[in-house]
Amino acid sequence: MSRTPVIVIFDVGKTNKKLFLFDEQYRIIFERTARFTETTDEDGDPCENLESLRLSVFDSLMEVFKRKDIEVKAINFSTYGASLVYINEQGHPLTPLYNYLKPYPAPLKQQFYETYGGEAAFSVQTASPVLESLNSGMQLYRLKYERPEVFKTMRYALHLPQYMSYLLTGVACSDITSIGCHTNLWDFSNNRYHDWVKQEGLLDKLAPVMASTDVLPAAFPGNNYHVGTGLHDSSAALIPYLVNFHEPFVLLSTGTWSISLNPFNNTPLTAEELEQDCLCYMTFQGKPVKASRLFAGYEHEQQVKRISEFFHQPAMRYRSLDYDASIPLLPAGNFADRDLKTFSSDVAAYHQLMYDLAVKQQHSTGLVLKGVVVKRIFVDGGFGKNVIYMNMLAMLFPDIEVYAASMAQATAMGAALAIHHTWNRKSLPNNLIDLKYYSVQQDAAL
Repeated sequence: MSRTPVIVIFDVGKTNKKLFLFDEQYRIIFERTARFTETTDEDGDPCENLESLRLSVFDSLMEVFKRKDIEVKAINFSTYGASLVYINEQGHPLTPLYNYLKPYPAPLKQQFYETYGGEAAFSVQTASPVLESLNSGMQLYRLKYERPEVFKTMRYALHLPQYMSYLLTGVACSDITSIGCHTNLWDFSNNRYHDWVKQEGLLDKLAPVMASTDVLPAAFPGNNYHVGTGLHDSSAALIPYLVNFHEPFVLLSTGTWSISLNPFNNTPLTAEELEQDCLCYMTFQGKPVKASRLFAGYEHEQQVKRISEFFHQPAMRYRSLDYDASIPLLPAGNFADRDLKTFSSDVAAYHQLMYDLAVKQQHSTGLVLKGVVVKRIFVDGGFGKNVIYMNMLAMLFPDIEVYAASMAQATAMGAALAIHHTWNRKSLPNNLIDLKYYSVQQDAAL
């Protein structure tokens, strides 16, 4: 029996940890989802169970390699960002995997920004809003000053995707998609580490940078396969779109956060844009991607609870409501401040919620559209399945084609596509993404 060549992708989110096997046509032939119980760090703050994650990689691969119907050609990783694993010379973690929501000490934050030019100027240089622990470079700075004995014995600080790769290769490396993602580490104007990294003696603690398209030989037992260096998940999710579309577009990736990514906007971030939650990501080719963020998915979740409880309706009902253009809408505002008694029905209230969110999204996405002619907006994730939201977004962007874009696991597929040339004998496919077009008046499937 001939064995099917596959690539194994570990896609590690904050909540779900997924394993995928893709064949050479990028069809998913196997998937598994797991959740791990969080543990706590030395301060009692919740954090990822790093040991459970490590063991799950090894256990999963041992199962995969037992299969007789497949041949593993490559392995790669995509994970959430802003998370560092500090390893010693033997590769063992020295601390818990600190949560990027861990409170940051105010005196240390003040010390950092006063030393390096102030928040506004520094943020412009690093394309990083002031996000405290979400700026992963600040986590490393904190370790140096709060736990100098750990800092001294640390060999490398690896971002989580690269730690996952290290588990299978024993080779420590850094990757530009992680370094360039609101870390405070990268000087975007000079395309190198920021001067503070050298001044604080951190350069030796950061592993050599390798290209996102590079692969390494595996140290983990199995057949002769390649291992990628891993990617930050937001950058990975953009790859299928960059592969399939070459005319300028914006990808609106929706989930807890709605992130507008414009890989065709190379203008430097301004202080005003940074104050409005703009930032830069890096493509897997090392090019800046101007982006803006909106906490829309979280707001949607909270307000749907409020509507369903007030009108005594199940929350699931709002996942499949049809768009009704005849429902009158109030001027856009903050839905959380609205009195639900003013709405004639839960359907009217929900339409208003989606309109309020869509108008906020219009502003947020507009920040990355300035100065660039974009023909299409692709909406990926949960909101792309919401016909009310999609119709309202099309109405608010009448001069741009708005599409709901769906594909099987964009983040995982992006990690597979990044190292396509190392494992796949076939050409890159051009049918990875299904599009549904929304006009101002009506929607029509392509």
